[in-house]
Amino acid sequence: MAGPPAAWSNWAGNQHSTALVTERPRSVADVAQAVRRAATAGTTIRAVGSGHSFTAAAVADGHRLDLADLATDVTVDVARRLVTVPAGMTLHTLNDLLAGHGLAVPNLGDIDAQTIAGALSTGTHGTGAKLGCLSTFVAGLTLVTGTGEVLRCSADQNRDVFDAARVGLGAVGVLVEVTLSCVDAFVLRAHERPAALAEVLDDLPGLYEPHDHAEFYWFPYTDRVQVKTNDRVPADDRPLPRWRGWLDDEFLSNTVFAGACRLGRAAPGLAPRISAVSARALTERTYTGRSDRVFCTPRRVRFVEMEYGLPRDALPTALTELRRIVDRLPFKVLFPVEVRFTAADDIWLSHSYGRDSAYLAVHQYVGMPYEPYFRAFEQVATELGGRPHWGKLHWRDAESLATAYPKFAAFQAVRTRLDPKNIFGNPYLRQVLGS
Repeated sequence: MAGPPAAWSNWAGNQHSTALVTERPRSVADVAQAVRRAATAGTTIRAVGSGHSFTAAAVADGHRLDLADLATDVTVDVARRLVTVPAGMTLHTLNDLLAGHGLAVPNLGDIDAQTIAGALSTGTHGTGAKLGCLSTFVAGLTLVTGTGEVLRCSADQNRDVFDAARVGLGAVGVLVEVTLSCVDAFVLRAHERPAALAEVLDDLPGLYEPHDHAEFYWFPYTDRVQVKTNDRVPADDRPLPRWRGWLDDEFLSNTVFAGACRLGRAAPGLAPRISAVSARALTERTYTGRSDRVFCTPRRVRFVEMEYGLPRDALPTALTELRRIVDRLPFKVLFPVEVRFTAADDIWLSHSYGRDSAYLAVHQYVGMPYEPYFRAFEQVATELGGRPHWGKLHWRDAESLATAYPKFAAFQAVRTRLDPKNIFGNPYLRQVLGS
């Protein structure tokens, strides 16, 4: 179950660590024992998922806990639309499991490689003005506390822990099992089209209100965006031809885009031209498909990212300021900017706690400078009441975040109670939660 020190890095390659010990538990009892062993050794222990966070959230400078082999009972209650699964299961595996029972989760982001625990703990979300982040689908969870206790939580049992742990940053316990509320399997009709940025900003409610899911990508140095809407339909009657899916999602969005990014990194002066060509390369298309296969697309071009959740009415101002930032940078930006929407929720550290939100995500190709770009936008977003995505780069600290989250003190109280010796601490938690 325990292995020697091993090097680790995240998907983007910007976070690295070498743990003293790597634990690979197979049962919940194994997890509890691993936590107690770390406590006895006087060190910390940190659970690691798929490495899709850009922050140091999963960096383990003591013991590392790899939950890939953790096996708990998988139960699917089709009548009640509930599924209980190991927290170390990936979203991709979950989606296939649910599809086999005629079920689905109501919403997803655009990547399905994350573990369920990692996605929930950082507030991962998709887009949909009437839908919350993935953590809003949690009906119950089981975690191992910092003292090795196994605790079951739901809206009716240990409610304060439930409110804290659904987006818990791994700070209140190790998620080992999760029960999710699902819906009947559904088909989506995706419509993707180029548009003018001004046209979209002139009527944002006209974009996100009529559709189940809506988002758009702005291409830096242009006035162009790519708009994508997804809506439920009764039949999968317009599947994307295999050749078109390969052309758009593999060849253009990955192979060609990767080449364009490498060119832009080698010759930054070409970046505005590359962005303009990219904006024109993705043409209009409409297709239908199984929900998770429409939501999720392959992402093979490596990048780093920062994302902020903002009050919805702040989005036009944020985008205006962002365009000015991009134009003033001493280097070029090679990735589009993504805009999505979520509904308000009541989860204490959710970015959408208490308010309907617009999310604005900025990216940069690996190997390109990004910190001045991200920091400049962070200042704008902070002044507009923004909250940083927990799994994406930012420089906010506990003092700053305490004013952004009304339930920050309540979360800290639960954390102190469940992990009195701060055994789950790491550099990132010291930054965002304090010591």
